[in-house]
Amino acid sequence: MAREKKSLFEWLTGSAEGPDDYSFDDLESGTAFSRGATSVRTTPTPTAPLPVQAEPEGELAVDVHQTPTHIIIKAMIAGVRPEDLDISITRDMVTIRGKRERATEGVSGDFFFQELYWGSFSRTIVLPQEVEIEEAEAIEKHGLLIIRLPKLDKGRQAKLKVRSN
Repeated sequence: MAREKKSLFEWLTGSAEGPDDYSFDDLESGTAFSRGATSVRTTPTPTAPLPVQAEPEGELAVDVHQTPTHIIIKAMIAGVRPEDLDISITRDMVTIRGKRERATEGVSGDFFFQELYWGSFSRTIVLPQEVEIEEAEAIEKHGLLIIRLPKLDKGRQAKLKVRSN
């Protein structure tokens, strides 16, 4: 009766008794890995080239709070020119996109620390309540962006006059 070969793990670790009759050909062909397996892939599969990805976008850090009448969003945007900033508002969401241009001072080998974020950034904030889009305002002061969004007053009523033609 033939003795069963040890598994590759057993052969490598010496954890079980059995014949040491694995050869380099067994390892290369994959038979050392396939104890009773029906098929073993031994030829490498060609890999497709990775798609070229655009530069990753940073996520803008924000503070969001509310007053009885407004939702306020604050974000540090120091170094961003107003023309490089895009703010999109819907009744329930705000998206802030921008780009901070890299300063041309110094060569990468000249830096001791390089922690500032340069490049494109964005942030989408889902609002806790609907807002009046037409009355929203954005102000930049000393590198701090402040967006004031008036809350939609669903209880507000208006009298509608009927005209006759």
